[in-house]
Amino acid sequence: MRTFTCPECANLLFFENSRCVVCGTGVGYDRDAGSMVRVEPSGRCSNALLAGCNWTSSDGALCGCCALTRTRPDDDDTEALTGFAAAENAKRRLLFQLDDLGLPVTTRAQDPEKGLAFDLLSSRDRPVTIGHADGVITIDVAEGHDSYREDLRARLDEPYRTLLGHFRHEIGHWYWNRLIDQEPAHDRFRQLFGDERQDYQQALKKHYATPTDTGWANDHVSHYAAAHPWEDWAETFAHLLHIRDTTQTAADLGLMIAGTSIAPHPATSVDAIPDEHNDDFVSLVSTWIPLSRALNQLNRSMGKDDLYPFALSPAAHEKLRFTNEVITGKRHHARRKHHSTHHPIQ
Repeated sequence: MRTFTCPECANLLFFENSRCVVCGTGVGYDRDAGSMVRVEPSGRCSNALLAGCNWTSSDGALCGCCALTRTRPDDDDTEALTGFAAAENAKRRLLFQLDDLGLPVTTRAQDPEKGLAFDLLSSRDRPVTIGHADGVITIDVAEGHDSYREDLRARLDEPYRTLLGHFRHEIGHWYWNRLIDQEPAHDRFRQLFGDERQDYQQALKKHYATPTDTGWANDHVSHYAAAHPWEDWAETFAHLLHIRDTTQTAADLGLMIAGTSIAPHPATSVDAIPDEHNDDFVSLVSTWIPLSRALNQLNRSMGKDDLYPFALSPAAHEKLRFTNEVITGKRHHARRKHHSTHHPIQ
């Protein structure tokens, strides 16, 4: 995440701010400009109150991010609406990163059969399975409640579970269809991840019957990645977005790291790898390893679990490298200019 400042007093803003806490100026994120701007109530997304959206909208309708949501909880489901707001917040961060990377975001209006849409559903009255199918990403908004999500994480024996992680994983499936399937990268994908034509349901059944302490870490970024090549790609895609986003945030904040633990090194600035002109994967990894260790140490100092509870094997590194090459190779040269083609879906 890049850093933003108030257009009036230059105070540092969080990406979620709708008002500067220093001077009181109303602010909002302008997607076309890629920056925080002054905004009046009439220029805000119509989800400003319902979902806490701080993005701008020229006509007071849904912003381009909120318009991607096809289904949401009913107005009388107040508990689900709290989770819905948390889900939309995570989705805004996701979309910012996709735009920043120059990855295409095709809406349902542009492609009615395969375009991107989100069903943010409540599991209050019916089971909800998080997943992706033909461009539609389904998220259980109950996971917007920390107690529910943490209980589920513990029952599934997962080291990490967040709403943003769900969004990054599921949209990875959508991008597989656009970046890998029917592309020259398909052969290389199968060499690294395996043949995705193996039976998916049988693979999942076998995965859930396998203990989590097996040797998955030798070849995968997570236990779930070992379930099937599609899940391996989606998990790797999500991890790459985690890594790029965190290093970008650290770089934009001017964070300094001391280098490796092998020998003392003078502090150096975190390299802003996610810049559109810098796609050096080696630099990204050499930055991420000491940064993630430092962040884990900071979390432990606060009595928290590790921020990034993963150790990446050489095989996982190669998958991340391939995913990075695919992502950076598909960037648009004119960043953000494609936004004008987005059409709200009411």
